[in-house]
Amino acid sequence: MATPGDPSPAVLAVDGGASKTDVALVAADGTVLGQARGPASNHQMVGLEAAVANLASTIDLTRADAGLAEGDGPLCALGVYCLAGVDLAVDERRVGGAVASAGWTAECDVRNDAFAVLRAGTTAPFGIGVVCGTGLNCVGVGPDGRRVRFPSLGELSGDFTPGGAWLGVRGLGLALRAGDGRGGPTALCRLVPDHLGLPSPEAVLEAVYTGDLPFGRLMELARVVLEAAEAGDGPSAGAVDQLAGEVVAMVAAAIGRLGLAGSAVEVVVGGGIFENSRFTGLVGDAVRGHAPLAVLRPLAGRRPVLGAALLGLDAIGAGGAAEERLRSLLSAES
Repeated sequence: MATPGDPSPAVLAVDGGASKTDVALVAADGTVLGQARGPASNHQMVGLEAAVANLASTIDLTRADAGLAEGDGPLCALGVYCLAGVDLAVDERRVGGAVASAGWTAECDVRNDAFAVLRAGTTAPFGIGVVCGTGLNCVGVGPDGRRVRFPSLGELSGDFTPGGAWLGVRGLGLALRAGDGRGGPTALCRLVPDHLGLPSPEAVLEAVYTGDLPFGRLMELARVVLEAAEAGDGPSAGAVDQLAGEVVAMVAAAIGRLGLAGSAVEVVVGGGIFENSRFTGLVGDAVRGHAPLAVLRPLAGRRPVLGAALLGLDAIGAGGAAEERLRSLLSAES
């Protein structure tokens, strides 16, 4: 149990993703002692060795921000490491083993980053959490603590439209199909090459094929497709609708597996794709078709690292006052 007023570090909270890693060191009363942002720590994208190195550098920055001297021992008793790419039990073992070996905390709770999104956005320690950014993942926690999740490994695990990366690539595909007669007209024929500074969709294809344009740049096109859909472009709207349908399929399945269809279950949505109001509205309307009392809660300005820290405070029994203090200190985007 937590000791009220103890100013010493109690929880090391980590939210590690495909583009950045956020770390916060928190006392048992919810005080934020130090925090830092560093590079990506998704082992599926950068490799396990690089992911651990990026975690280490960001944790070192957090230690320095807290004014703590470097030492050989753990920073605190509990670390909650919510990391993108921890999708299967084998990931928990591999990544968890590497994290434990690093010795940053005496106890290591390693789980998928969607659990941080869920806890950051709910008013209770249970509900459904969805992340739709570069990728797509969904987790759920029941009132009894039971968890559900999905492998989220793209087509390999049956994901038909796995997130913003898929939407961006689809945007190029729709533009190419319009040009060669396989698809109908779309504003993407102009918007896609304009965004990437090239003269045509065919030029984009050739640049990606030859390596002159990194494949990862296609992820940027997700926002182009979303904006085109909002402007009334039919093919773009169709692609966005497909992605929304996949999100809803995951949420509905999680709600069903936890037996929450008749409850006012909170569904927290986070990630760059949910910054689009049309997309969020599509998902919310469809989710309520499966669970009429469901409450959609956009993560908005609440940072996922807040959720990781709250999970830590839950585990040590810190109480409501500590949670309130932590939310007031760690909610604003930085």
